[in-house]
Amino acid sequence: MCNPNADHKHPPPPPSPPQRHLFLDLISVPTTFKHQLPTKRPPSRITPSQIFTETNALLNLAFPIALTALIFYARSMLSMLLLGHLGDIELAAGSLAIAFANITGYSVLSGLALGMEPLCSQAFGAQRPKLLSLTLQRAVIFLLVCSVPITFLWLNISKILLYLHQDPSITRLAHTYLAFSLPDLVTNSFIHPIRIYLRAQGITHPLTLASLVGTAFHLPINFLLVSRLRLGVAGVAAASALSNVVVLVALVVYIWVRGLHVPTWTKPSLKCFTGWAPLVRLAAPSCVSVCLEWWWYEIMIVLCGLLVDPKATVASMGVLIQTTSLLYVFPSSLGFAVSTRVGNELGANRPENARVSAIVSIFLAGLMGLSAMTFATSMRNLWAQMYTNDLNIVRLTSAALPILGLCELGNCPQTVGCGVVRGTARPSTAANVNLGAFYLVGMPVAIGVGFLLGVGFSGLMLYVVGTTNWEYQAMRAQLLTCTGYGETKLPCDDDENDSEHLICINVTST
Repeated sequence: MCNPNADHKHPPPPPSPPQRHLFLDLISVPTTFKHQLPTKRPPSRITPSQIFTETNALLNLAFPIALTALIFYARSMLSMLLLGHLGDIELAAGSLAIAFANITGYSVLSGLALGMEPLCSQAFGAQRPKLLSLTLQRAVIFLLVCSVPITFLWLNISKILLYLHQDPSITRLAHTYLAFSLPDLVTNSFIHPIRIYLRAQGITHPLTLASLVGTAFHLPINFLLVSRLRLGVAGVAAASALSNVVVLVALVVYIWVRGLHVPTWTKPSLKCFTGWAPLVRLAAPSCVSVCLEWWWYEIMIVLCGLLVDPKATVASMGVLIQTTSLLYVFPSSLGFAVSTRVGNELGANRPENARVSAIVSIFLAGLMGLSAMTFATSMRNLWAQMYTNDLNIVRLTSAALPILGLCELGNCPQTVGCGVVRGTARPSTAANVNLGAFYLVGMPVAIGVGFLLGVGFSGLMLYVVGTTNWEYQAMRAQLLTCTGYGETKLPCDDDENDSEHLICINVTST
């Protein structure tokens, strides 16, 4: 029975569930999670429509990148021609200074900047646009800080070169060239991150337009400083540095006027000085990978100088390096494009699309390798004559060009494969391969073939064929599902000792 004295109160309504907020964060995940993955489903068959769509997307990204690289290549060629016009000593000093700048400065900044590439591309794919501008700000500060020791190194080049028993007159002019090139460290600290920041969003045309503006100013600035003011080597270096300042200003103005920064921009704050761990962790191996490739060419020049008739071999290697630089524009542009595509698709949790992008890009790289080999073989008797009339140099270059073309047949897929690896946020993989293939295996083979067996100059080029690990290229096409914490291992790698980290998308709720 009901108790009339009981206090009849309605129970309070159940509390409403707490509001839950979803946060996306890029975290560094150790690959020990890979043992917790379910069985991976076999990849689906790639359709012709997927191949066509992905090819179109890759070429739309790669074409402006290649055009920009060709514009910068033309600028560097103009500077070299002006140095040659000034005289042999000026040309030698400028070449020495540029080589030193490449080794200690430009390659370092370029490699460090690539550390932000997977962060930006995966963040854009994950629809976290504000992280792009934060990563851009961190990368610019990081490169500016790294430029400080490089500056001191450049200012002390005279002591270094004199210690290496270089000619004092060449050393003095080389010091002058580098001193007037110091502004390049600042401009490159901005240009490289901005380029990657835009490319991660699939925007490539602003840098192309800005480089055209810089090139338009390059010739008149050189005419003023070199021909009118007669500043010599200093004028050539200053003109190049001023041209890069024009590129940077034109790039920033174009982005600001067109509002390209608005969807992703966040005001600089103290956050720029925190959370550097993922950037530094990716930047260090990216820098090592880039430097190992850049430095190899300078080492090849030194080795050529130790062969019989060093004047001809060094000059011929110089021609071949210019040729390789030209051919490298195309696979490197495709590598940057596929890195962006892979990062975007992984960030959006579409690993199948990322796999298709990798496979299509390596197939296109193979076609590029065939084209490069055909070009080098067919032009072997004419190419060197564009640079010199010396019969020995022409003969050596003609003999080595077909070998260079054969090297490009493997180098093109390898370069694009590096782009795939960068997109999966594993730059140390590329660094390890470059170290082992170029230096631990390739360099001893080059020295043995070139000197001990007496093959000479061609032997130095032949070893590059062995640096392409085709099994490893196939592995690079097997991409990671970033949100699933998985990893595709290297051939013969020990799973238990594989501690490389991935930058993955983590969804949490509070």
